[in-house]
Order: sequence, then structure tokens, then C-alpha cells
Amino acid sequence: MARKRGRGDHESPERTSHEEARVAETLKKGSRVTGAARDKLAADLKKKYDSGASIRALAEETGRSYGFVHRMLSESGVTLRGRGGATRGKKAASA
Repeated sequence: MARKRGRGDHESPERTSHEEARVAETLKKGSRVTGAARDKLAADLKKKYDSGASIRALAEETGRSYGFVHRMLSESGVTLRGRGGATRGKKAASA
């Protein structure tokens, strides 16, 4: 019998790409990422971040911490977006 997804299930439904699964499997949490693997991971993270993915989403997808992903993006020269939420524009000048 299939189990219903409840409130505690935080699995991301967009994790369908075989490549993403492979990257997450090869880069175990806490393992050191160096050399060509680090360059490839940085390029992948940069591409996904530039296309709109959040740092938190990338961290969950790769199984790494928020801080690790943030550092990788910074090292890659990415201009990080500001924090989300409602922003207020300048008030219109009343005449």
C-alpha cells in the first residue's frame, strides 16, 4: 500500500534529473570536494543559481549545507541576489 505524503515529507518533486541524482550520490555530505569535481560543481551551481534557483534549493538538491553552496557561488564570482520578501518601492511624490 502506498504511503500518503504528510506534513513531514519535505522531498522536492523536481528531483527527476538523473544527473542531479548522480551529483548528489557522488558528493556525500561532508566529503571534501577538490579539483575538477569542485570546478564542475561550482559551474553547475552557478548555472542553476543564475537561472533562478535559490541557495537553499541548491543546498537541498546537492545534499550540502547552505554555507557551502553560498561559498561555492561566491568563489565562482556570482553576484548574489538580495533577500526575498515584499519590497517597497519609492513613494510617489504628491503634488
